[in-house]
Amino acid sequence: MLASSTSYPLLNVFLTMLWFFLFFLWIWILIGIIADIFRSHDMSGGLKALWLVFIIFLPFLGVLVYLIARGGSMHERQVKQAQQAQSEFDAYIKQTAGKSTASELADLAKLRDSGAITDEDYNAAKAKILS
Repeated sequence: MLASSTSYPLLNVFLTMLWFFLFFLWIWILIGIIADIFRSHDMSGGLKALWLVFIIFLPFLGVLVYLIARGGSMHERQVKQAQQAQSEFDAYIKQTAGKSTASELADLAKLRDSGAITDEDYNAAKAKILS
């Protein structure tokens, strides 16, 4: 018998959509935790393997225990990785742009000598360039 629009009430459509979105939310959390396991440098390879086995064979309990045990520092590891990637990107852009540190300092000294920037601005920019 074919299902018509009257045999599938609105509540069933809502519940089907809810389960569908919860399933994708679960997949998203699972991928985030697996990425965090591999991102973490404070765990050995064996400990990472144990966490993966725990999450694969007991997924709900494994995810819950991981979030309780290591969930607080997941964001810190993610931010640290993003900052590292940003600094590597900035270094690549500086290298690609072809302007060396010495030429940047020379340009900065010219600006200071012409009076376009103050000594405080010069020292702050110099510290930023040298860091």
